[in-house]
Amino acid sequence: MTETLVVDASIAVKWVVEEEGTPLALGLRHGRRFAAPELLIVECANILWKKVQRGEVSREEAKMAASLLERSDIELFGMRGLLAKATVLATDIGHPAYDCMYVCLAMSRNCRFVTADERLVRVLHQKAPREIANLCVTLEQLSAGSD
Repeated sequence: MTETLVVDASIAVKWVVEEEGTPLALGLRHGRRFAAPELLIVECANILWKKVQRGEVSREEAKMAASLLERSDIELFGMRGLLAKATVLATDIGHPAYDCMYVCLAMSRNCRFVTADERLVRVLHQKAPREIANLCVTLEQLSAGSD
């Protein structure tokens, strides 16, 4: 059975823009399926905008990256059913709710959540219930085969 991973924008952008962690992120693409809340679209657009503002990519490169992401095989899910759970998790762990949307989607889909945000995974492992924390891994952990 093919594993499904919930991915956030920190992973998705690495698939289309060369940056630290891109080789590891590309390595995830083999033999897996991907899911994310629709929030991913807005977060990716914002990351690409920031990269243009910082001079890391050109406007055209950002546009191409956005087009590639729009055509990607990430299955997007609505957030309406996640709002209450993400709000509770965010208040329980003291972390922004938008990141908690990804975690709650992983919980609802019974799959793992992978992110390049090591701080988020650390906070989850310190403050979230074990059944939630165990679903969450960093890009480096997953690439190394660590669960």
